Amino acid sequence: MKRKTLTAAVAVTALLAGGSAFAQVPVKLGVLNDMSGLYADISGPGSVVAARLAVEDFKPESKGIKVEIVSADHQNKPDVGSTIARKWYDQDGVDVILDVTTSSVALAVSDVTKEKNKIFMISGGGTSDLTGAKCTANNVHWTYDTWALANGTGSAVTKAGGDSWFMLTADYAFGAALDRDTSEAVKKAGGKIVGSVKHPLSTADFSSFLLQAQASKAKVIGMANAGSDTINTIKQAAEFGITQSGQSLAGLLIFSSDVKSLGLQAAQGLKLTEAFYWDQTDATRAFSKRFAAAFGGKMPTSAQAGVYSSVLHYLKAVEALKDKDTTKVMAKMKELPIDDALFGKGSIRVDGRAIHPMYLYEVKKPEESKGEWDMYKVVATIPTEEAFRPLKDGGCPLVK
Repeated sequence: MKRKTLTAAVAVTALLAGGSAFAQVPVKLGVLNDMSGLYADISGPGSVVAARLAVEDFKPESKGIKVEIVSADHQNKPDVGSTIARKWYDQDGVDVILDVTTSSVALAVSDVTKEKNKIFMISGGGTSDLTGAKCTANNVHWTYDTWALANGTGSAVTKAGGDSWFMLTADYAFGAALDRDTSEAVKKAGGKIVGSVKHPLSTADFSSFLLQAQASKAKVIGMANAGSDTINTIKQAAEFGITQSGQSLAGLLIFSSDVKSLGLQAAQGLKLTEAFYWDQTDATRAFSKRFAAAFGGKMPTSAQAGVYSSVLHYLKAVEALKDKDTTKVMAKMKELPIDDALFGKGSIRVDGRAIHPMYLYEVKKPEESKGEWDMYKVVATIPTEEAFRPLKDGGCPLVK
């Protein structure tokens, strides 16, 4: 009798402490991205840091949740990414896969996630097909997508007079989607596409591609690539004197890490669309300083900030349910509003698209910058209702 009384007392104490010692919900998060290649600065190890900061801020142990984080490098290969995802789901007990730069890998991981009925929260991957024809009930696309980038940068540059474009496109799923979405945005804004060329992923020499772009006489060369491919394009375009001769470059996916690598002298004047910039508000500055302290002085990219925000939203849903059942958690995440210190107010639509404001930025001139990471100035805020593709236009089978 005394033993039963003691057990009950321990249980009550545990409940009063904020969680039950025998009913704690175990959650395992897997950060999967390019840890060592051309997209490592965009997401990479920094996304693992962002996930850890989100868990630290959420204080899950006090809310009856126990969180473990694992990570892996998909090497930008769809077969490697899907193999890791399958092992994580089947053998390692991973509940949610996060980030996944490289759209071809993201699409492969999406297929495995649907098959295993787990949850996939994309921050680094860009193709808008993830909430379009390839949407599933298991995906949440958090930070940006190719439609949002095209709508922001493509439309703005065209309306400002850049009405003829040559597309320089990375030859994989992301590049194809960004080329398609940008071409549609340019035409809708009254411009035209006069030519295009595809280049292999992780290209060192862009000379032949840039010569074709130069010969096209297009006012704008649209770079439908990312990471070190974009950096190399911009550097080699400068060597060819392309911008000096009157053509301009449009960075359709530029991250703050790319601009830092290029330097303001080379990147000045570039217009780009992002969901997050470290120096946007007091809240983004506070988070970014903590991130930098934990990550060698580097400020977070928008993809890394997206990992932080998506983890918080997932954990809020688990807390509300006291359960990690996939169907219940996905429904709860779509029910709960996003009210995020980094991304602002928004929501998750039925197609899995997280909607929030986007921003059109311009890279500062060197003389305008007040510090090492002072790189952007805001050109325009794209409100939530305009930032992403209309629900009816995506072709997602979940949309009735």
